[in-house]
Amino acid sequence: MLQSFLDDFLLILPQFCFGYPFVMAWYWMAGGILFYVVRERSMPPQDQPPPMEVWPPITVIVPCYNEGENAEETLSVATSLDYPDFEVIAVNDGSRDNTAEILDALVKRLPRLRVVHLAKNSGKATALNTGALMARNEILVCIDGDALLDRHALRWIARAFRRHNVGGLAGNPRIRNRTSILGRLQVGEFSSIIGLIRRAQTMYGRLFTVSGVICAFRKRALQDAGWWSPRTLTDDVDISWRVQLAGWRIVYEPNAIVWILMPETLMGLWRQRLRWAEGGSQMMLDFFWPIMRGKALTMIPLYFNFVLSVVWSYVMLFSLGIGLLWTVGLAPPAFLPGFRLVPEWWGLTLTITYFAQALVSHLVERRYEKDMLRSLYWIIWFPLAFWLLSTATTVAALPRVLMKPRSARTTWVSPDRGLR
Repeated sequence: MLQSFLDDFLLILPQFCFGYPFVMAWYWMAGGILFYVVRERSMPPQDQPPPMEVWPPITVIVPCYNEGENAEETLSVATSLDYPDFEVIAVNDGSRDNTAEILDALVKRLPRLRVVHLAKNSGKATALNTGALMARNEILVCIDGDALLDRHALRWIARAFRRHNVGGLAGNPRIRNRTSILGRLQVGEFSSIIGLIRRAQTMYGRLFTVSGVICAFRKRALQDAGWWSPRTLTDDVDISWRVQLAGWRIVYEPNAIVWILMPETLMGLWRQRLRWAEGGSQMMLDFFWPIMRGKALTMIPLYFNFVLSVVWSYVMLFSLGIGLLWTVGLAPPAFLPGFRLVPEWWGLTLTITYFAQALVSHLVERRYEKDMLRSLYWIIWFPLAFWLLSTATTVAALPRVLMKPRSARTTWVSPDRGLR
């Protein structure tokens, strides 16, 4: 009986390893195409946002920690946007470099800029809460210290908040450092994976997370959600869930573009993605009981999809390990009689899926980058790299979260911003 169960279990493993990413890829593609057909196809060009009778005032919050190299460029762009009524608040979270001196110099020549200095590094969530409490306006746009907002981003954000049930918004990050292979691969990630997923989730009703590098919220929604939590590893995931649990919608606005710097070293990319994976695992633990008690019914599909992705990562690692042992002759069939190597046509099927996903992403993303076709080669292959990287970081992240004590607050460090 036990051997029969083991055989059946080992037979299912390769099918799950192939079937989960295959099904989800087509699921995201279907939602992305639907979003494009229903919303994007009829939109005017990104640089020609439609007029509104009244443009609501907006506050842009920029938390800064050791941003001496980026602060002047970021804030100069942020204070020169094409929008009639807005302010910019830069929060220096106890930086140890020359960020404070640069911000004090900038505030003298940038009329829209206000600067707040915190005595010590208290974490990004604390910096965001400080900026939100000081903001004069209801709509808050949050960007990172290296982010360059598109000139028309605030007009598109304001239009998205015309719907009164919208409490949050995810913008559209675009990679601006593409001098290395890792930089080019991430162009494919943000278009062929992240962009499609957010389009699909908007159509399906709930977003897993906004991007911390470009997001917007109503103050009322943040208040209902309890503001940003200083205890979380990834403030964007946590606040996205709590805003939606408070009864607000979060939507994706692809016209709200921001240009960002991303890691271009393997170690920098690993550290960034490990932190993202730890934040997801923390969310899975924090919201387990609300999900089980039926207090978050509309979030159940998102939650169990994430749980499945964690299970898939461990199953994938196990299967890759067994397959490697089998290949070198260390795990003969007598050891694991129920385990089978995947059919050859599965690899071809996944390759076709990658290509289809790349073509769909090119269709929906070309309005934001005219030269997307140049990145098509990298877009095709990044899903494979993304799945492998996601597997490794997810497997590493869960035990780290389980063993790490939840401190009163988390601090932050400046991420890898690419090759200089």
